[in-house]
Amino acid sequence: MAKKLRKIWDEVARPLFLRPRRVQFAALCTRKTGDRDDVLLITSRDTGRWIIPKGWPIDGLDGSETALQEAWEEAGVRVADAEKEPMGHYTYDKVLKDGTAEPVLTSVYHVRVAELSDKYPEAHQRERVWVSPDVAAERVQEPELRDLLLQM
Repeated sequence: MAKKLRKIWDEVARPLFLRPRRVQFAALCTRKTGDRDDVLLITSRDTGRWIIPKGWPIDGLDGSETALQEAWEEAGVRVADAEKEPMGHYTYDKVLKDGTAEPVLTSVYHVRVAELSDKYPEAHQRERVWVSPDVAAERVQEPELRDLLLQM
């Protein structure tokens, strides 16, 4: 029995735990509304689920700058100020075109939005909405992102 368990660990479980994670950078975009912050959510292009703008690293840009670039392309964030250090992280499985899932570690940067544009690269591919952090936490599917939203 011990040999069988060892083989399962060595051939199945251990490689799953040791897989290198891919990295993305996300923008948790907020605006001040009265005495509270609202959060900007967008829909994903493939499934239509509610997410925050995020993307793969961009050559020549750090994490904060990449988050700002993704906020522009995916949500039309035109004028904003991003924190230089991430406010937190969350993980999710990115489902690839071939149907396999790849674990991704996403660093989240707080972005204070001053202006949105109606014309931006992915305007016709996504919906966007301002909601309270509590509503945003109800709409997203990733538990660790939900926790970040509830801490706002």
